[in-house]
Amino acid sequence: MDTVVILDFGSQYSQLIARRVREIGVYCEIFAFDSDPSKVLALNPQAYILSGGPRSVYDDGAPMMPNYVLAARVPVLGICYGMQLLAKTLGGSVAASDDREYGCNEVRVLEHSRVIPQHLLNSGFDVWTSHGDKVTKTPPGFNITATSDNCPIAAIEDHERRIYGLQFHPEVSHTAHGDEIISKFLEAAAVRRDWEPGFMVNDSIQSIRRQVGGERVIAAVSGGVDSSVAAALVHRAIGDQLTCFYVDTGLMREGETEQVVSTFTEQLQVHLEVVMAVEEFMSALSGITDPEAKRKIIGEKFIRIFEREARRLAAGAGFLVQGTIYPDIIESRGKGREQADKIKTHHNVGGLPSELSLELIEPLRHLFKDEVRAVGDEIGLPHEMVWRQPFPGPGLAIRCIGDVTPERLRKLRAADNIMLDELSKADMLSGNTAQAFAVLLPVRSVGVMGDARSYEEVVALRAVTTDDFMTADWARLPYEIIARISTRISNEVTGVNRVVYDVSSKPPSTIEWE
Repeated sequence: MDTVVILDFGSQYSQLIARRVREIGVYCEIFAFDSDPSKVLALNPQAYILSGGPRSVYDDGAPMMPNYVLAARVPVLGICYGMQLLAKTLGGSVAASDDREYGCNEVRVLEHSRVIPQHLLNSGFDVWTSHGDKVTKTPPGFNITATSDNCPIAAIEDHERRIYGLQFHPEVSHTAHGDEIISKFLEAAAVRRDWEPGFMVNDSIQSIRRQVGGERVIAAVSGGVDSSVAAALVHRAIGDQLTCFYVDTGLMREGETEQVVSTFTEQLQVHLEVVMAVEEFMSALSGITDPEAKRKIIGEKFIRIFEREARRLAAGAGFLVQGTIYPDIIESRGKGREQADKIKTHHNVGGLPSELSLELIEPLRHLFKDEVRAVGDEIGLPHEMVWRQPFPGPGLAIRCIGDVTPERLRKLRAADNIMLDELSKADMLSGNTAQAFAVLLPVRSVGVMGDARSYEEVVALRAVTTDDFMTADWARLPYEIIARISTRISNEVTGVNRVVYDVSSKPPSTIEWE
């Protein structure tokens, strides 16, 4: 199978590049720019893509391009920082721009290009930009193929050496024709388009068997799509060596525990043990309002419980399964991503204690949400499990802004259930919304209920549309549906007298509030 290697220079969009490449049917892997060259070259890459990054190429200690990239004489595409790095390395010049470009801008195609579609020649199109520097002089042998008002050299290429540079981000959905541009680069690289998510199933099964051997394994099952697919995949590989643990933290959605138990024990025939830990989590979270602290406390508590339960197994357990996926990694600045800015800690990535005594199995670590679902379908998981609403590992704790108490969780759980119920009745939970949920705010407002003054908490409704969960837009739900949800919450949830609807996109917001 042909492979494209993406070298990560700290961009928040590196995994998004991988997603676009895979969507086109080409296998790719991401490596930090300073990874061991032997590991990269072992894949025999047919092409390289250099990501963007937050640094300036002329900074002391700025990430540099490995020598093996150009030495391989294979096609190279540099995006943003990657283009600037190519220019600097090959004899061009890069300087700080007087007018920085962030967000949506227009570029104009000046001449024939191997990577920008021919139908865009002599015309303009919208692109997503995020840079403070720009190439001021092209290297020898390069032509300028696109320009913008604030960036005269917006795209360059050397036809003979098949080296291309783009100052904008074709991987971001806001860039018009972005998929075409990436596809054109892959066409120039002459790589085969024969990869799909289902291909990784057999490879993962064999890899899990080699890693585990005859040891016992426990799985961190939360009821969400990712952990369920990960556990089912491991169960396919090692069968009864796997014991799944579902921890009732008191932070779950309405009916979550009953549904998880039924699915795993009756439909999947997986050994599942329910650990009642509501009091432990409530005690640990008492008085904690900082979202990062919540995530770390929940991650620590999860691991300690799993370690405790592992010791209880007769033969002992040496491995822990987690449903970590790509967006978790990029937002947590995991290993090999020291150049990237951390957005938030995910409880199953940055929140793990350093003295963890169980070795991790993360079979979905390099997949996006839609790819995870494709794997779930491939291995025969129930449709309602594969396509259920995403749910964060820390549960309702990060949707209960401020203090996490049993009473506040009651309000949030009831409001969230009403929202999902109404969206389900309107057939808007699949396709129309990628994720929808309620958030309880630590804000009280004055209202009138039963002719009496009330002073109660506020619920925010959040619904988004997205393909990859790296960027998202707020869902344009019909007003009548929002009205029904609001009316029901105000009437049925004691302690709430106001409902608002979140109309923020990602970026600048995240999908979750914490």
